[in-house]
Amino acid sequence: MNKALNRWRLGLRIARRDALRAKGRSALVVAMIALPILGVAGADLAVRSSQLSTDEWLSREIGTADARYEVYEAGVPILQHPTDPSDMWSSSWDDEEPGQANRDPGEDGEEEPAGRFRFEDVLPEGATVQEERSGYADIATEHGILWTDIQETDPTAELTRGKYTLLDGDWPTGPGEVAATTQFLTDTGAKVGSEVELAEIDHKVTITGSYELPGSLRSTSLLAPSDSLLPLLDRGEDPSNVRYLVAVDGGVSWDAVQAANELGVQVTSRAVHLDPPADADVPLFQHPDYFRWDSGIDSQAAALIGVAVALVVLEICLLAGPAFAVGARRSRRQLGLIGSNGGDRAQLRAVMLSSGIVLGAVAAVIGIVLGVIGVVLAKPFLENIGGSRFGSWDFRWLEILGIAAFAVFIGTLAALIPAINASRSSVLESLTGAKGVRRGSRALPIAGTVALILGVAVALVGGLSMGSAGMVGVGAVIAELGLVALTPLLVGGFGKLARFLPLSGRLALRDAARNRGRTAPAVAAVLAAAAGAVAVATMTAGIQAQERAEYVPNLPDGTVALTMWNGSESQLDPLRSAAEKTLPVTDRADLSTAQPTAAFCTGGSAANLDWDPDACYLEILTPPENVCPLWEEGSEALSEQETRDLRQDERCRFNRSAGWGMSEAGPVAVGGPEILKVLGLDRPEYRQALEDGKVLVFDRTDIDSEGRVTLAQYENWEQEEPAGTVVLPAEHLDGDGYGLYALMTPQAAEEAGLGTTFAGTYYATSDRPTSQDEQAFRGELDDLVLGSTTSWTIERGYTGDYSLSLLILAIAAMVIALGAAGIATGLAQADSEADLATLAAVGAAPRIRRTLSGLQCGLIAFMGVLLGAVSGLIPALGLLMADHRDRLDWWEREVAEGWDVGPRPELHLALPWETLGQLVVLVPLIALVFAAVLTRSRVTLARRAG
Repeated sequence: MNKALNRWRLGLRIARRDALRAKGRSALVVAMIALPILGVAGADLAVRSSQLSTDEWLSREIGTADARYEVYEAGVPILQHPTDPSDMWSSSWDDEEPGQANRDPGEDGEEEPAGRFRFEDVLPEGATVQEERSGYADIATEHGILWTDIQETDPTAELTRGKYTLLDGDWPTGPGEVAATTQFLTDTGAKVGSEVELAEIDHKVTITGSYELPGSLRSTSLLAPSDSLLPLLDRGEDPSNVRYLVAVDGGVSWDAVQAANELGVQVTSRAVHLDPPADADVPLFQHPDYFRWDSGIDSQAAALIGVAVALVVLEICLLAGPAFAVGARRSRRQLGLIGSNGGDRAQLRAVMLSSGIVLGAVAAVIGIVLGVIGVVLAKPFLENIGGSRFGSWDFRWLEILGIAAFAVFIGTLAALIPAINASRSSVLESLTGAKGVRRGSRALPIAGTVALILGVAVALVGGLSMGSAGMVGVGAVIAELGLVALTPLLVGGFGKLARFLPLSGRLALRDAARNRGRTAPAVAAVLAAAAGAVAVATMTAGIQAQERAEYVPNLPDGTVALTMWNGSESQLDPLRSAAEKTLPVTDRADLSTAQPTAAFCTGGSAANLDWDPDACYLEILTPPENVCPLWEEGSEALSEQETRDLRQDERCRFNRSAGWGMSEAGPVAVGGPEILKVLGLDRPEYRQALEDGKVLVFDRTDIDSEGRVTLAQYENWEQEEPAGTVVLPAEHLDGDGYGLYALMTPQAAEEAGLGTTFAGTYYATSDRPTSQDEQAFRGELDDLVLGSTTSWTIERGYTGDYSLSLLILAIAAMVIALGAAGIATGLAQADSEADLATLAAVGAAPRIRRTLSGLQCGLIAFMGVLLGAVSGLIPALGLLMADHRDRLDWWEREVAEGWDVGPRPELHLALPWETLGQLVVLVPLIALVFAAVLTRSRVTLARRAG
């Protein structure tokens, strides 16, 4: 025991002296270990500090109150979670016990309207109460109109303390005064002291101060004194927009919460949050239809986290290992003296491993300290990103000690292989400085090839066949380890290209190939960094491609829809004028809804009476020969294979558009051929069909064998059999109807005896309207008197944009890759000073040193990112395939059960070419330039031993 203790005491003392003697090399190792420790320690402090305690969360939600009362569904009993207000169950969801039945009927026998709900029947007796009301308003800005929230309360009241934070100015005290959130000021360009106009009522208010909501920093809202603003807007009377902060002696118990739940009121109680009831006392948990989500860690997520940690450790060891190897070569004479004086192999290993322990401990201290300082300095930035203020600083010392131990472990692991090699060195070679014969391992390339093939197979099979993210992660790690093992062989292969390069390039490549023990780990470290970035970028590109392919537009891209109901067409004129004045509109098309003949519409039309049950309506009848067998009686007897086959039958597929942009025109729209231009379907054969009086039908199965479509006429919605039918010639239109099932001209409708009701106007645009165009349009509408039955929408197309995320990812990968290449170059210079001195002695120009360093760094970066790009595709493709497998399994299960779940899911793969270009081109170029610029061109010549 004493012998082992003395061995490690001596090793630690030597390691400390060596670290101080070789400050540059030690700093490189410390930097590489400290960098991830800095990130982990900072992330731990940031995450823990952002996780609010119960008291902190309650302070933001209910201030200093004992409880907050708010209506979910007035008069309808609910069941709520004790500590999660969003998790609840309403009795109105139960078919066997409709919630409406729990309301008291009014004098006329109808249900009690929600407006008669009284909070006085719910609030505890003798309680101190602070009311909060919410609403919204349109605010005039320099661009047009901004929609914003309105809050009315007294922010200086004792019960609201902690909910609102005043940043500048004063709280509003009377009518005409408001406070604004910082996000509102940013969006509008207003300042404290500015006046803003409520566009709806031409009323101006003065901003007296700016404030923030600690839990919602991005909130765009105004705060006004109670009953000063919402009454002017005719809002705030709905009980669901009112909340009460309550203070009562003894707090609000769980029994009191349940009593409020009986009246449809949710309660956030301080006493219940601090001392939750047992599960057996929570009725929500006993409800047969309630599903309690498991809060445990998903096994696949845990596997992926483990894979990520393994890759981080691998990368650090790959970078720090060569530095320890160089240190071991520099200390060969010292190790030889220890061996010549009786030191055994265990003593030599202890000396080298002690270097890892010492440098790991230093990196732990520096990383943790810098991580804490970084989080403290970056706190406002992190809070703005997260949209919420931190709670109190939360230092978890056990976790911090674990992070420190992790740093020491990484340092020791990185020094392990150099320690083993040093202990095996001959004492004579160590004392004389002879390098001996270096032979490359023949087993390593074979093992690497096997691991690469095996890893790719595991990742792809695990993803596509098993849908297992864990299997994909394991396969990706195996494949990357295989590439790492192959890296020395690949570096040697790159070295054979040296004869095609000029002098500096030839020297750089040959030096890299000759010193593979130093070059290969650096290339592998760059590989790991690039592989991670490429994997995430490829995943992101694949997800974006899937979202774009699955996006269902409601209208053709850029189309402007102006629709109405229960009114006359002239009410749409103001909207048309505003659109034509402010938006880049081109072709215009007016659409109406086809209605049954007057004889069937004694109760009015469905379009005019907002789906009144007594209204008449039209429906397209499917011909008997085209009816899907799955919808007929006896379909439950079909086998699973028969069900699958029928799902591929055109009769059983949903052949109509899922978009609803033109649904206001009903199933059978009436309009001229100009609508074909708006739809992008303006073909001569379709125009001719309309002119011939035919109905253009979007679903082929609606047309019978004789080329006709049958329109059923119903007198009301309760009628099961049609009161009459209209049979018209039809032609299939191959395109997207965006909510339309059929289209006919006004002349054809008149000849068939059908009525029409105006539905809306649609405009095609030369370009998709911008945000400024839309704000100008809103601003124009603010000066108009519009009917309550009109509405408008603009199809903006797929708007998912991951470019910023990909750019940040690429930059992070660049920094890591450049750092790895720079460290490798620094080690190369430290390891080859004698060779550089020889070059200078034989007359090499000073710029040769700069060029050589630049090319060494650039070549390492190029080899690393090129291999990393290949390596990163493996986990990305595997995870995309796993996700596709999950979606496909779900689709197949639903189809087998007879559900119409749409088309078969497709696998969407896409390569992030921009990210790949940034890594493969920019990283080596930047590495080359920086290394050349930062390298000294002159070498101090000294006598070379030997």
